[in-house]
Amino acid sequence: MATVTFSDTTRFYAGVDRPAVDGLDLEVADGEFLVLVGPSGCGKSTTLRMLAGLEGVDDGSIHIGDRDVTELPPKDRDIAMVFQNYALYPHMTVGENIGFHLKLAKMPKAERERKVAEAAAVLDLTEYLDRKPAKLSGGQRQRVAMGRAIVREPSVFLMDEPLSNLDAKLRVQTRTQIASLQRRLGITTLYVTHDQVEAMTMGDRVAVLKDGILQQCDTPVGLFAKPVNVFVAGFIGSPAMNLLETTVDSDGAVAGGTRLPLTPAQRSALTGPGIVVGVRPEGWTIGDGGFEAIVEVVEELGSDQYLYCRDGERVLTVRTPGMAPWQRGEPISLTPQPGAVHLFDAATGDRLPDA
Repeated sequence: MATVTFSDTTRFYAGVDRPAVDGLDLEVADGEFLVLVGPSGCGKSTTLRMLAGLEGVDDGSIHIGDRDVTELPPKDRDIAMVFQNYALYPHMTVGENIGFHLKLAKMPKAERERKVAEAAAVLDLTEYLDRKPAKLSGGQRQRVAMGRAIVREPSVFLMDEPLSNLDAKLRVQTRTQIASLQRRLGITTLYVTHDQVEAMTMGDRVAVLKDGILQQCDTPVGLFAKPVNVFVAGFIGSPAMNLLETTVDSDGAVAGGTRLPLTPAQRSALTGPGIVVGVRPEGWTIGDGGFEAIVEVVEELGSDQYLYCRDGERVLTVRTPGMAPWQRGEPISLTPQPGAVHLFDAATGDRLPDA
């Protein structure tokens, strides 16, 4: 077991003006499940590969526990990595795949078989030990890849989009299994995904990256309740937060007919007259006044219903109870609930103080 610490860690690629990862400061606690999330090209996989030793570090350092591993080769870092394409040997059985690295390490056969059997039992793979990977489903193959990592008993697990090749239903099932398994084993884990729903449902904490820069690292509840800037606010949450630009006058800001007074601290934090008002889909009151919009699309999910409503050039997303009687083409009036409003500086994108 070990902590993982990135200290001002930077990685450049030749021919690219900006760093792929820029001055990353991040600490992963012992036994923590930390998810790295962000859009394509944000640096999350590069961060994982630097920790694994598959990419160099141009500046800063990386520690696993008390060891500086910045310059160590991958084999000396005591990590195990699970890739998105499984990377199983097709000519070997499940048992041989799981125990392959133990065989390379010349572990006695009896001990190797015991460890393979224990990992297979944890992953519900015991009845498949004699099968070849071609006879397994995608979810089963991914569990074999995890089994191969587990038997090595590493200090740190690294997982690079391990569910991206699975269908939607299997992704939900397998992500639950992975999160449950990690908590049982208690091994420090860094998990990379581009899917923010996956990140929010699996991680103890979630680190959001953009253009190689860490934007915010917090618990899923913290990210959802207090995004530090407009990017995190729009990225975290499905459907995304509604972001409405307006201006501030002497009385505050107005959004959807609701006047939003600003505290002295909020006014002093503003760098200009522009402000962005954030409202989550569930943060609307439907009634008279406010934004006058037309329902364009109704998504019925049974427990919830999402309305996509056009207000001029803008589309507003609204969550209502499932099976509500809204129809396409209906007019609707939307007012943000005061307690559900997030305020950001339009010029910098930063969150304004809450008080």
